[in-house]
Amino acid sequence: MASPHLPLLLSLFLLFSLYSNADDLTSDRAALLAFRSAVAPRLTDWNSSNSSPCSWKGIRCSSNRVTDIRLPASGLYGELPSGVLGNLTALRVLSLRHNFLTGTIPSDLARCTQLTMINLDSNGLSGVIPSAIFSLPLLTSLTLSNNNFSGPFPADFNNMTQLNTLYLQYNQLSGEIPDLNNLTNLNNFNVSYNNFNGSVPASLRNMPEDSFLGMLQLCGQPRPPCAGAPSSAPAPGIVPSAPTPGNTPSAPVNPSGGGSGSSSSKLSGGAIAGIAVGSVVGALIILALLVFFCGKRNAWPKDPATKPMVGAPAMRPGEMAGLPKRSSAYPIGEPVASVPASVSTSSSKKLSFVGNASRVYDLEDLLRASAEVLGKGTFGTTYKAILETGPVVAVKRLKDANLPEKEFRDKVSEIGAMNNPYLVPLQAYYYSRDEKLLVYEYVSMGSLSSLLHGHRGSDHMALSFEARAGIALSAARGIEYIHSTGPRASHGNIKSSNVLLSGLNEARIADQGLAQLVTTPSLNRSARYRAPEVTDIRKISQKADVYSFGVLLMELLTGRTPSNAVNNEEGVDLPRWVQSVPRDEWKTKVFDLELVKQQTAEQEMVLLLQLAIDCTAQHPDSRPMMYEVASRIDEIFLSVSGQ
Repeated sequence: MASPHLPLLLSLFLLFSLYSNADDLTSDRAALLAFRSAVAPRLTDWNSSNSSPCSWKGIRCSSNRVTDIRLPASGLYGELPSGVLGNLTALRVLSLRHNFLTGTIPSDLARCTQLTMINLDSNGLSGVIPSAIFSLPLLTSLTLSNNNFSGPFPADFNNMTQLNTLYLQYNQLSGEIPDLNNLTNLNNFNVSYNNFNGSVPASLRNMPEDSFLGMLQLCGQPRPPCAGAPSSAPAPGIVPSAPTPGNTPSAPVNPSGGGSGSSSSKLSGGAIAGIAVGSVVGALIILALLVFFCGKRNAWPKDPATKPMVGAPAMRPGEMAGLPKRSSAYPIGEPVASVPASVSTSSSKKLSFVGNASRVYDLEDLLRASAEVLGKGTFGTTYKAILETGPVVAVKRLKDANLPEKEFRDKVSEIGAMNNPYLVPLQAYYYSRDEKLLVYEYVSMGSLSSLLHGHRGSDHMALSFEARAGIALSAARGIEYIHSTGPRASHGNIKSSNVLLSGLNEARIADQGLAQLVTTPSLNRSARYRAPEVTDIRKISQKADVYSFGVLLMELLTGRTPSNAVNNEEGVDLPRWVQSVPRDEWKTKVFDLELVKQQTAEQEMVLLLQLAIDCTAQHPDSRPMMYEVASRIDEIFLSVSGQ
């Protein structure tokens, strides 16, 4: 809810701006107070009793002017006010990423002509990309990713000749991408997961393929070739000449000078016969190989190295053929052959798509897909389904989800409505009396659990503290978003196997909301992460989520697997063990040896472990809110990454 004093403060500020021509720190301070009243009530250290804003959180000054506003993950919410930011005419950096800002970018931002960097990543901003952006001649970095911007890709970007970084991924932009041939300094570019079509312009064809993901209507290098485009180009400098009617190529000249030379230019009958026999034999060999490999694809693997991961259920051919097509959230592992009787292909039973998922596949496509088992989790078995047309999705086959159909559909629709870059998006679901399937986007880099506790041979890649802090921040952002959707909204099953890696320092949260679909809960499931006050996994509070996240942080920092002492599991009761070790012994006894060997960021490691201890306080009221957790991790990550 907006502050009741907001209209008065904005009015006073606007009057002050009209009657004051002084572009000084007093004017900047008034603008910041108006900004706080509009979207930042949690910034309690921004107060009118302090005459200088230069000591306020996220503010930097130079030459008696405000030059930087850096407020990542600061709980900002609401619409950016008009007539406020534009008065900070000395502003160079505006970073408001990972907040809950909505509405459009105010047009008066065009007055901030000294801006060199704008980062509004991961908010809820909408509308078209405003023309005010193109009035900033010094801008070198613009990040508008993970918002809801729509409309075309403005060709006016060509006027921003200093631009080095342009990130527009995960929006609703559409149409064709213009040629950005004037942006000779552009090195970092991403427009993935929008609705662009047509051909990638020539000036952007040197960008990596992952700059253009998730857009089936976009073609041309580095995307697949456009329809009608030549499959290969001639070598440079060679122009093949096509024969014209009446001008067919002549036979090669006989080097001995005997005209066309019949004996040297023609094959003997024996040679022709040999070639014919060889061709037939070659064709038979190729056919035999095709039959062999196709049989291998649909056969169950005999080699232990190709079996499903430990804990995955044994599969019979045909047990899980009916997976919906196109999803991506989990890894999978064993092929499936035929459609199970429980998955109906009748017209009354179809895939139901949710959110903004593209309707580019149907149940028939999913049933024809080859599938592999990824593993068995708390709420069911997960499969990787590879569609015949190329896309890969993750499919979860739910167990103990016997809700009435209407209640099931309502709850799944709520899950599908969650739109955040740090959550694995649900694309579709299938409902019948005997089968419930959820189709997700497939995340290919595996889980945090596998990375921490998998094979550590000679080829194992050590996980730096910066990478661990980035993963922790991504996970915290995802959970913070879930909590922001309602006072009782929670994840309910936070654990390292539900943190899927989407980049070197990035991750996504999986299985959000599934605890609400279970009808026969078992407290033994995920008990290693469960808060002590939890008695029903369908009724997990936000503070219980915070506890589970604290255990996850300890796992991330120690490299140890949390255990459940009640079930006599292998591992360590992490909260109890960590708190039993004196702080001055953390380096030698608690932290993962891989981190200790790196001999960097020791202070930040201590800060993150202290946060984990705060999160696992026995009494729920003693635990921080998730937005506070995310903010503290963000500060730690900024400290070690220099971003």
